[in-house]
Amino acid sequence: MPSTSLGGHLTLADDLTISRMGYGAMQLAGPGVFGPPKDRDQALAVLREAIGLGVTHIDTSDFYGPVVVNEIIKEALYPYPEGLHIVTKVGARRGADGSWIRAREPEDLKAQVRENLRHLGLDALDVVNLRFGEVDGPSTESLAEKFGALAELRQEGLIRHLGLSGVSSAQLSEAQTIAPVVTVQNLYNLAKRQDDELVDRCARENIAYASYFPLGGFNPLQSDILTHVAARLDATPQQVALAWLLQRSATTVLIPGTSSVAHLRENVAAADLKLPDDAVAELNTIGQ
Repeated sequence: MPSTSLGGHLTLADDLTISRMGYGAMQLAGPGVFGPPKDRDQALAVLREAIGLGVTHIDTSDFYGPVVVNEIIKEALYPYPEGLHIVTKVGARRGADGSWIRAREPEDLKAQVRENLRHLGLDALDVVNLRFGEVDGPSTESLAEKFGALAELRQEGLIRHLGLSGVSSAQLSEAQTIAPVVTVQNLYNLAKRQDDELVDRCARENIAYASYFPLGGFNPLQSDILTHVAARLDATPQQVALAWLLQRSATTVLIPGTSSVAHLRENVAAADLKLPDDAVAELNTIGQ
């Protein structure tokens, strides 16, 4: 049995309850999220350990690798255990040189959904996020045509639920006029707090807010305040940063990535870390 609460669970629909502590599979690919991992057996072990710890929420995409990560997920976990929910993203492809190429035309988005289905070995995807903005923030353009294409596949039964990645509050509202949205995945962490209002809105509307780069991303979080709070609580700075996100709102969910079993266990253990009010107050000053 898992020894952690995983931050509790979040019910987003009758058929969609996820552990708030999830796992982001991006780092199972090679350097630059491109090509095969250095150690495929270790990648398989990480996924199986995540399930063993009670994680029921895995974030992935066919453009991780590309294809490599989804194939590893299938190899490690298929047939998938009951209650496991795989969240994937569409909206980009990879160049032969590893470059990230925007791919958001409706027919291409539909093709990407079918590719994810095939590589994961599924008949329907639990959640598909439309990757719309850039890594550092949302654009201002309309997403109606693109999101509408995914809504059509939802009507056909190939997608059960829809989400968004890299969007503004206005774009969330636009999408909701087309189909229900169960999750928003944006850049947010202790130091990047531009989405505070959207985090609160998602909590009010019972939308999962998944922070990508919860630990800072390509430039890990560095803060004397974070270091001092962690030392006081006998935790690592990374665990404190993850615990802060879980306590930030009732619908924040985490998808930290790692290719190490030991690091995975450390991340999952962060869900059991209760931050006292004075620590939260100190940490809140980092993003101000």
